[in-house]
Amino acid sequence: MAEVMYGPMQLLVIVFDDPDFHGQIRRELESVMEKGLIRLIDLVFLWKDAEGNVAAMEATQLDEEERMRFGAVVGGIMGFGAGGEKGAIEGMEAGALAAAQENYGITDEDIMDITEAIPEDSAAGLLIIEHLWAKKLKQAIADAGGVLVTQGMITPELLALVGAELAEAVEAAEKKEQEPAAATA
Repeated sequence: MAEVMYGPMQLLVIVFDDPDFHGQIRRELESVMEKGLIRLIDLVFLWKDAEGNVAAMEATQLDEEERMRFGAVVGGIMGFGAGGEKGAIEGMEAGALAAAQENYGITDEDIMDITEAIPEDSAAGLLIIEHLWAKKLKQAIADAGGVLVTQGMITPELLALVGAELAEAVEAAEKKEQEPAAATA
């Protein structure tokens, strides 16, 4: 049996204050999925009205066989990290069972926790997406003997925040350097 290659997976948690949905998110998701850039592993949207009533929507692009395989793979990886080879076997079994119960991504417990946490007149979205565009790159890296050590997503907002913190640190260091010169003069 050939090994299945997955692209990097990403969890997105989004909160909407006073949500104003007109299908723009759905349209953009459909666009990138149709282009083969991402695959929707799991999606849950929760809306809470002013009285605390909750409505939810769930979606996935996985068929039943993929859900089982995905659940087993994720469970196995987590199990290996927690308990080595024995943990991997137990994790695969637990992951496959969770997938059979349609808990292959975001669990009912996750949904309940988020529902309780979001205030009235707001919404939350949880998405697990697979970056399909990166599968060939991942394979090329593996073929060259490379091993991914770490990864993360950097947003422009984070870079701006880091830049502001860096500017403050440079300014503080410059002031500190000038203090001894002023004291000896």
